[in-house]
Amino acid sequence: MVYFFIRFIAASDKLWFMLEMYSFVDYFTIPPSFVSIYLDRTWIGLRFLRALRLMSVPDILQYLNVLKTSSSIRLAQLCSIFIAVWLTGAGIIHLLENSGDPLEFENAQPLSYWTCVYFLIVTMSTVGYGDVYCHTVFGRTFLVFFLLVGLAIFASCIPEIIDLVGTRSKYGGTLKNERGRRHIVVCGHITYESVSHFLKDFLHEDREDVDVEVVFLHRKPPDLELEGLFKRHFTTVEFFQGSIMSPIDLQRVKVHEADACLVLANKYCQDPDAEDAANIMRVISIKNYSDDIRVIIQLMQYHNKAYLLNIPSWDWKRGDDVICLAELKLGFIAQSCLAPGFSTMMANLFAMRSYKTSPDMQAWQNDYLCGTGCEMYTETLSPSFVAMTFPQASELCFSKLKLLLLAIEVKNEERTDSKIAINPKATKIQPNTQGFFIAQSADEVKRAWYYCKACHDDIKDETLIKKCKCKNYIGNLLQASGFMKNFMPLVAESGPGSEDKSDIETELYQVTYTPPELPKRLLNNSRGDKIPVRDGLANQNSSGQPLVNAAKTLATAKKNGGRPADALTSPSQGYNRSVPQQDRLTEDNTYSYHLSYEVKKLMPTSRSSGGGNGGTNNGLTVGIADDQAKDFDFEKTEMKYDSTGMFHWCPARSLEDCILDRNQAAMTVLNGHVVVCLFADPDSPLIGLRNLVMPLRASNFHYHELKHVVIVGSVDYIRREWKMLQNLPKISVLNGSPLSRADLRAVNVNLCDMCVILSAKVPSNDDPTLADKEAILASLNIKAMTFDDTIGVLNQNPSGGGDTLSPLGSPIVLQRRGSVYGANVPMITELINDSNVQFLDQDDDDDPDTELYLTQPFACGTAFAVSVLDSLMSTTYFNQNALTLIRSLITGGATPELELILAEGAGLRGGYSTPETLANRDRCQVGQISLYDGPLGQFGEGGKYGDLFCAALRNYGMLCIGLYRFRDTSSSCDASSKRYVITNPPDDFTLLPTDQVFVLMQFDPGLEYKPNRGDMTKEDNS
Repeated sequence: MVYFFIRFIAASDKLWFMLEMYSFVDYFTIPPSFVSIYLDRTWIGLRFLRALRLMSVPDILQYLNVLKTSSSIRLAQLCSIFIAVWLTGAGIIHLLENSGDPLEFENAQPLSYWTCVYFLIVTMSTVGYGDVYCHTVFGRTFLVFFLLVGLAIFASCIPEIIDLVGTRSKYGGTLKNERGRRHIVVCGHITYESVSHFLKDFLHEDREDVDVEVVFLHRKPPDLELEGLFKRHFTTVEFFQGSIMSPIDLQRVKVHEADACLVLANKYCQDPDAEDAANIMRVISIKNYSDDIRVIIQLMQYHNKAYLLNIPSWDWKRGDDVICLAELKLGFIAQSCLAPGFSTMMANLFAMRSYKTSPDMQAWQNDYLCGTGCEMYTETLSPSFVAMTFPQASELCFSKLKLLLLAIEVKNEERTDSKIAINPKATKIQPNTQGFFIAQSADEVKRAWYYCKACHDDIKDETLIKKCKCKNYIGNLLQASGFMKNFMPLVAESGPGSEDKSDIETELYQVTYTPPELPKRLLNNSRGDKIPVRDGLANQNSSGQPLVNAAKTLATAKKNGGRPADALTSPSQGYNRSVPQQDRLTEDNTYSYHLSYEVKKLMPTSRSSGGGNGGTNNGLTVGIADDQAKDFDFEKTEMKYDSTGMFHWCPARSLEDCILDRNQAAMTVLNGHVVVCLFADPDSPLIGLRNLVMPLRASNFHYHELKHVVIVGSVDYIRREWKMLQNLPKISVLNGSPLSRADLRAVNVNLCDMCVILSAKVPSNDDPTLADKEAILASLNIKAMTFDDTIGVLNQNPSGGGDTLSPLGSPIVLQRRGSVYGANVPMITELINDSNVQFLDQDDDDDPDTELYLTQPFACGTAFAVSVLDSLMSTTYFNQNALTLIRSLITGGATPELELILAEGAGLRGGYSTPETLANRDRCQVGQISLYDGPLGQFGEGGKYGDLFCAALRNYGMLCIGLYRFRDTSSSCDASSKRYVITNPPDDFTLLPTDQVFVLMQFDPGLEYKPNRGDMTKEDNS
């Protein structure tokens, strides 16, 4: 009664309070209490109606913050309603049956309250055993009306309660981690396809024992297909239903205790920017809950990376990382423009794959599959490597341990920061240095840590290199741990029969640049003497000047079916060398011969004719190799590189100055360039074309080596991208269609180094398999084209004026032989849907269900799909430095400093060259050399890959990482011109003269180009 009055006083509407249900309960239960006191008798009366108050229990529990989730609140409401109605109905039956019918009250039936509860539940469930039933008329009458309500409540509440209880136990609850077992949380785009790809790589057998539980958190329950996948991996995978935006759900999966949190993106979404925004919000939620957890996120667009920098707790140094699909995808394609097939090699390296060869397979398939089994691993180098140079360590690993050492982690003097050095020139191995290896499994890489010079020096079988217990090994461990630093040389070289070989080894591994074997063609020197070109180079060497890096002249002209040129020219022509006056070669136009494909890129932009024309300047006009020289003089420009020194830079140019029409493009003989066939609507999402162009503008290339980029597509779309392209040199745009053969002929697609086919269009939801229709049609269109078998001609401008120049200048002087058939044009096509790869090559025999990496177009490096980047999530989790290494190789040298500059949205900034920025140019680059000619040509005739590896590393500082071989090695006229990738062949692998070798080449600062060499020579002569 006191509670009733308190509620009455607190009620804002007194009349409505008097009429509500709980007030009527008090009306029927409070007066009988006073009557029983007055009569001095205990009478239950209508006090059973208080059971209706059970329906307020869920509200009370919510006030107490006991019930928080919607499912728990709904479950409490259903249970309280069902129990309240059940107990209230049982009380009414108990009252009526024990009282009997009115007036006589003679037919009363003595029933206990709990018997009535039993009777009512049996009746409500429609079972009706018949052992208890109503005798009174009033009892039967009430039961008839109650069953209409009770059955409805029973039929609706019980299934819903069961469903809530069942779902809660299945995907609800809290993660219960086994003690000492790590776990990661995966969220974002959770589907059968994305989860299966992730688990296939994360739980691969080639990894070391992975004792990590994978916890998936998603707001929707898994479908039957995904649920079956989880059941197959029930020992390592667990699924929880919830939202990553909810702190309660984050607490359920124990995000604060997780090793890392991975956010997967939907690569086939309609709106990439909206997908990135949603994933960045997930990162904000995770970091807001636990600011020290490591987060690895997939993003679609490059420009959205800048928003991650706005999160205060985002820290690259603590392991947070972003895998930008557009950046890496276009970076892989860009590297394929420099070394065809490189994208396939790198994609196979960071994906965990097992291979099984068989005698039934073709030879090329066995070679390719053997390479796909190679992956990238890291391991600490043993103390036996300490004080070795990187070439020494790399050769030892390859020849002795059968491992390919790509890079090492180099720490600064304070050992507070580190960077990854890829094939460094003279860096010496320090204790506890991390090495980056290519190997078949993690067990093989352990040899680098187990290797002991005293115990394993004489072992021929690399499988016998195991952990040793010798005194020398223990001493090396102490050395690596920081002890015995004063005795480092003694410990490193101790052991029976050992001797100090450091001086000998240093001399043996000293990198020298030996010039290639050149044709003995007699030229006039400044004194009028006839000297062989070879002797002239020798004289340069004897005068103490650096030799030309032969790696620049090793590429063959045979490319996709073409045959190499017969002769090479001296690469010393036109270079900025300090050569004695008497040894300079005059540039005489009385001789001409075909240039090698690679050497033609080293030609000067302007030559002064000498000798025969009496010194009159009838120089050849500017060619495509140095386009837009009217607007941008590389030598006279003070700011040649961006502010970080990592990329070539030029003053901003308007898009209109770089647009060509079909006639202008046809007037300009494009050669050795990159054609980008771009399908895009004016409102298509930006794909970040700068990620394709920037690797081709890396500062470790000299300006004359940069490949011209010609974009064929919609100008309206390119205009939106141009803000990020305007400071990159040598870019032209043809406003046309990639499907137009006239446009393709105008840009000389048959003479290009690579034709890249991209699409920025959004895939349709109706039929996702048609997303690649334009790219496939363009690829088939180019392959069906035929071209004239011509060679570029000598084109001089008698007037010497510049009025007839096209926006890019006149045709270049010499031009390599182009492809006659479109099928021989080097090409790489980006695919959205993996299954569409079957339509690229009509002559292949790939099964439609074949995995992408097993198909011929992918093995040959002519197809690339973004799905191959899925493996990077696992790779980054297990080894953060691996992603840094891949990004360094692929992007051309993007740094955190550059990321901050680009995050401003204003593009690259130019900078004045300083010793610090110029030092950034000294980094290795991806290249492809030929075994057809040059100093390494001797290995092409039945040589072994191991001998080639050692010779290239010792003599030229080039690190060989694989081969690019013709699929059809027969010499018939109808032999296929397709090549395939062989990753890290064994040392006894037999080489062919037509093979091309993937190498990581050293930067040679001595090859800088001087455009006006002829004028300088005349000034010197005067």
